[in-house]
Amino acid sequence: MHDKKLGGFKMTKVMILGAHGAMAQLVAERLLQETDDTLILFLRNASRLAKYEQNDRVTLVDGDVHDTAAVATAMSNADVVYSNLGGTDLDVQTQSVVDAMKQTGKSRLIYISSLGAHDEVPGKFGEWNHQMIGAYLPAFARTAELVAKSGLDYTEVRPAWLTNNTEVDYEVTTLADGFKGTEVSRQSVADFVVKVINQPATYEKASVGLDKAGTDGDKPSWY
Repeated sequence: MHDKKLGGFKMTKVMILGAHGAMAQLVAERLLQETDDTLILFLRNASRLAKYEQNDRVTLVDGDVHDTAAVATAMSNADVVYSNLGGTDLDVQTQSVVDAMKQTGKSRLIYISSLGAHDEVPGKFGEWNHQMIGAYLPAFARTAELVAKSGLDYTEVRPAWLTNNTEVDYEVTTLADGFKGTEVSRQSVADFVVKVINQPATYEKASVGLDKAGTDGDKPSWY
């Protein structure tokens, strides 16, 4: 990775895909406040993030992730790519990102997936989770497979059900551990992502689950 030094801190250029998402915005704010990183924020209708137009550390790119050429152009000088994309065609979107990364010689990808992407959620909670988001899980599973086969240095992040609680409180699990807990705050997931961006040699070629310890149950507390 090409790094610069500014004010004693490592400066990285981070591309965020799906940058209007709630988690993506938390990550962007943390990076702007705590690092000297510069950001490439890629999203449709970039005017939604007009608050960054005058920020000289932010480049706003209005584009569709299905347009591989546009993604490649935008990421041409990025060091790390963070994907906050989602939807029932997540695999199609992610394939475009992977293709753009290969075209531009990029290797470090951090992306948001979902609990259940590997059919790893046990018991009644696993059954409930599949009932609730089963329509999305095939795309997440296909995405995990294509990224694992891509040769990229990836980190797949599988959060539990998300809350807006103002807390950073989470545990990290591997696929071998099985999934634990039922919920986790968006701020916790953003914290993990920021840490991996700041230390990109960690969690390479890894799939991690994130949950708040002690939230085990048949479904999240608010259901």
